Amino acid sequence: MHRLSPTTATAHLPHTPSGTPLPRLYRPEEIAEALGCSAWWVKDRARRSLIPHTRVGRAYRFTADHLAEIVRLHEETPARPAPSSPAVSRDESPQPRRHPTTPVNRLRARPPRRAQYDATA
Repeated sequence: MHRLSPTTATAHLPHTPSGTPLPRLYRPEEIAEALGCSAWWVKDRARRSLIPHTRVGRAYRFTADHLAEIVRLHEETPARPAPSSPAVSRDESPQPRRHPTTPVNRLRARPPRRAQYDATA
């Protein structure tokens, strides 16, 4: 498994004329391995511009900063803290609450369309 860390990634990189190292570009397969998903998912999201990426010719490439941004974009946080509910005894099962004036909608089957299956033809 490849580890994508900026410190090891910059050790063997070529430098620009100003002396700053060029960022390491990762292939979609490497990003997929780091994220635990498929390379197809990474390429599909990049193609639809849903995740940050760099296009080199027809190839998708990613930097360590792109990976961090992808993780941040897909991070989920709870909408609100979980309420602390009192302990429910094993005999009592929680019942769904309904508003007292809300009618219960029952599904009804439609009558069959027998005309389309008419055997008299």
